[in-house]
Amino acid sequence: MITVRGMDVRVGARLLLSNVSFHIAPGDRIGLVGRNGAGKSTVLSLLAGQAKPAAGSITRTGPVSYLPQDSRAAAPTATVINRVLSARGLDQAVHALRGAETAMAEAANPAAQERAMDAYARAEAEFQARGGYAAEAEAARVMAGLGLPVRVMGQPVGELSGGQRRRVELARILFSGHDTLLLDEPTNHLDADSVAWLHTFLAGHQGALVLISHDTALIADTVNRVFHLDQDSATLTVHNTGWRAYLAQRDADERRRGRERTNAERKAAALHAQADKMRARVATATAAKNMARRADRMLADLEPARRREKVARFRLPEPAPCGRMPLGAVRLAKAYGQHRVLDGVDLAVDRGSRLVILGLNGAGKTTLLRLLAGHERPDSGRVVPGPGLRLGYFAQEHDTLDGARTVRDNLASAAPQLTDGEVRRVLGSFLFSGDDAGKPAGVLSGGEKTRLALAGLVHSGANVLLLDEPTNNLDPASRDEVLGAVGTYPGAIVMVTHDEGAIAALRPDRVLLLPEADEDLWNDTYLELVGMS
Repeated sequence: MITVRGMDVRVGARLLLSNVSFHIAPGDRIGLVGRNGAGKSTVLSLLAGQAKPAAGSITRTGPVSYLPQDSRAAAPTATVINRVLSARGLDQAVHALRGAETAMAEAANPAAQERAMDAYARAEAEFQARGGYAAEAEAARVMAGLGLPVRVMGQPVGELSGGQRRRVELARILFSGHDTLLLDEPTNHLDADSVAWLHTFLAGHQGALVLISHDTALIADTVNRVFHLDQDSATLTVHNTGWRAYLAQRDADERRRGRERTNAERKAAALHAQADKMRARVATATAAKNMARRADRMLADLEPARRREKVARFRLPEPAPCGRMPLGAVRLAKAYGQHRVLDGVDLAVDRGSRLVILGLNGAGKTTLLRLLAGHERPDSGRVVPGPGLRLGYFAQEHDTLDGARTVRDNLASAAPQLTDGEVRRVLGSFLFSGDDAGKPAGVLSGGEKTRLALAGLVHSGANVLLLDEPTNNLDPASRDEVLGAVGTYPGAIVMVTHDEGAIAALRPDRVLLLPEADEDLWNDTYLELVGMS
């Protein structure tokens, strides 16, 4: 499947992994874990052949399918069904088949009819060789399992919402039938039913799987090996156990190290105390030195304690003064091609209010936030900025960041009032230290991009925040920090989320249901819709 020998991984001047070797065999279902920025996505892209390691070799046997964290359809003009079928070359076979059918129907003479029939026979043979109608039915089952409705099958991929495009790419990977699957955050943008279906699919996958996910339930239900990346020591540790056994062993090892350290420190302190008494006498001075050295070696030989992982700590901005209704919208409508996404949305965002937007994937949630943020123009209707409005927008696709500009320049652009020294201090508090400030934003992991985008919000002075899936790609500790900040922010928030924990932190007072554009006071019965949205 995949064999790695002596691999070094670097991002710029930073060494992420040194001299790493491992083998991934059929039946291995590996959870690749570590803090945001440890290099998980980078390692997965190397395994997929998207880049080369700084040193060492990666050998692949058999076909590999790779879902990157920021996957975008390579052919936005392709229809949804053709994009998925292309994983097995079936899209071209179907195209040839339909062309031959048309040629037979339009043949003007017997010779043309015979040529068309020969072309149809060749096309049908190729179609059947690639799986035929059974494969088409399988593709339809995968798409249905991931929540892609039948109505979108003939639509161009470019007309879909970001969440739907992500589902199309995941469906394509799962339909490919390849021996090895490399999946980076596959549950992003999936509703609860689709996540449950994915659990079942991956549990039944007979080939190899390498999975990055902050969905610990998916990791626990799926993996039988754990690869842990430690960014402080530039190491990858292989644990040949499932997730729950890995956690239990990690905790047991930490308790053992704690006991050993306590015992060693107690013994070393006693030796040092005895050595201090013996130094005063000439006859025992040499023995005292040896005793002190023994105590120091005892401490030096201990396994290092596991370092407490750093967490970005922040508060959302103190909102600038504004009028009673800083943001509104009147009869907003937007269509992509023949597909109308929004139709007649009215909205009033009062000062300090909290609104959650719910709806199935493709209902227009992200489109509405983009219209409110001014990143797109409506086909009709208008956005109404109120007195003193200052917007802060967090985009789920991180398209408020400029991938070609550095981390530092992105923050400086979002918060121009900060001095260079203040920019660097803010970046440090968001765990971007040293050379990280000079990295292009485009090479950051999904979690790092989320932290950088949030750093820009913190110093924006915004009094209305538009938050589109703000907890995606975050490790549990960072997610808790974000939700804590959401809970204490005194300004207005309009949020799109699949995360019930984010709803609990937001404490919404109103809900907007799309595509119907119905608005209601929030009550807990709407929680059932959060996982479905």
